[in-house]
Amino acid sequence: MATEIVMPQMGESIVEGTITKWLKKPGDKIQRDEPLFEISTDKVDAEIPAPASGVLQEIKVAEGTTVQVNTVVGTIASDGEGAAVKAAPAAEKKGAPAAPVSEPSHPSKSAKGGAPSMEVTAAQSTPAHEEDDHARSSPLVRKIARENNVDLSQVEGTGLGGRITKQDILAFIESGGGAGVSPATAGAPSLSRPSLARQGGEVEVAASAPAPTPAPRPTPAEIPGDLVPMSRMRQLIAKHMIESRRTSAHVHCMFEVDLTRIVNLRNKLKSGFEQRNGARLTFMPFFVRAAIIGLQQFPIVNASLEGDSIRYHRNVNVGIAVALDWGLIVPVLKNADELNFLGLQRGITDLGERARGKKLKPEEVEGSTFTVTNPGQFGAVFGLPIINQPNSAIMGVGGITKMPLVVTDKDGADSIAIRSVVHLTLGYDHRLIDGAVADQFMAFVKKTLEGWSEDVG
Repeated sequence: MATEIVMPQMGESIVEGTITKWLKKPGDKIQRDEPLFEISTDKVDAEIPAPASGVLQEIKVAEGTTVQVNTVVGTIASDGEGAAVKAAPAAEKKGAPAAPVSEPSHPSKSAKGGAPSMEVTAAQSTPAHEEDDHARSSPLVRKIARENNVDLSQVEGTGLGGRITKQDILAFIESGGGAGVSPATAGAPSLSRPSLARQGGEVEVAASAPAPTPAPRPTPAEIPGDLVPMSRMRQLIAKHMIESRRTSAHVHCMFEVDLTRIVNLRNKLKSGFEQRNGARLTFMPFFVRAAIIGLQQFPIVNASLEGDSIRYHRNVNVGIAVALDWGLIVPVLKNADELNFLGLQRGITDLGERARGKKLKPEEVEGSTFTVTNPGQFGAVFGLPIINQPNSAIMGVGGITKMPLVVTDKDGADSIAIRSVVHLTLGYDHRLIDGAVADQFMAFVKKTLEGWSEDVG
């Protein structure tokens, strides 16, 4: 007897979902709880596991189609049934064509980063290992592999179901696994980035690095000139950004912060911190903790507008912006003001890992009262971020770089020294927060970071 596969309800308020990618094709054997397809909703993107073991018998709903929750999207036959498999219908509600069973699917973007490629390759001409590479990696990973002459079959994937992540391919290249630089990338900066280390959703600049190295550029359409539909996630990002600009009176301020004390402290403690706590010590908890202390001193920055009234929130729920290969998501660290430094580090790392693994729940991406974003992870000196509604403020963290600064000693004498510096920006809603208050808040954050005295565990 066949088992029906249905569109799950990812939260009480969610009534529909879009199938962005099938991870299996009709005729494939699957195990119970193995990732089967990916969906996008108004709240979150997720990988949906198979409800039973067997053979994928039929795909009833094609990629790119939006259906109501509990709609049957496919069926699974038990191993012994041997029923004929069927591809998805030729067209669904939005007219999205399904790939023929005899041809592999080669998306030009990741599941939430674009539309299927216009290129069609005959199944018999595609080597088995190439088809497997496509199933185990994203277009960005394959692009990096091509530019560095890396055989993806040699790379061990740490993602769900053995998928190769961007971190996996970069780590493989940095370990000397690349066969060399292809002609297309000759003369270009190397992807090996000893001065960068990815930590729980952020890329940190080592204290010894003179300047951060930009991450690889986003993968373009495989055929220049293509017109491809926006992914569901990109549509929502566009909608939310425009709504935020129309809603809030955006103003920004920027502060230069001497982070030398924290950089030296982290370099001294990071090895022991990881051994004791089983978690890597990153810079992000320092910024989040300093912001929390500042929000407690200036509660209006943690407030939000409700009509003609101001809602002062009891707790600080910090949204942590996480850049994904296919878009951006902001999971929320609830009641962050009740966590110590170690709790912040573990919470930030956990949210980042589950965001990249598409394991977040709808309630974990809502309810923020303040947001922190990290454009510095890609080499930006600073950013002017758009407010994450219904928040009234968002703090942007630039790259940590070494630069000469005038410093004053305890006797009042000035000198020039090499210091580790970060530029922090605050985007705030001028309807609610006055410029003087915003500057006082950021001055408090700056003072907290420069004079850091809190135990990090």
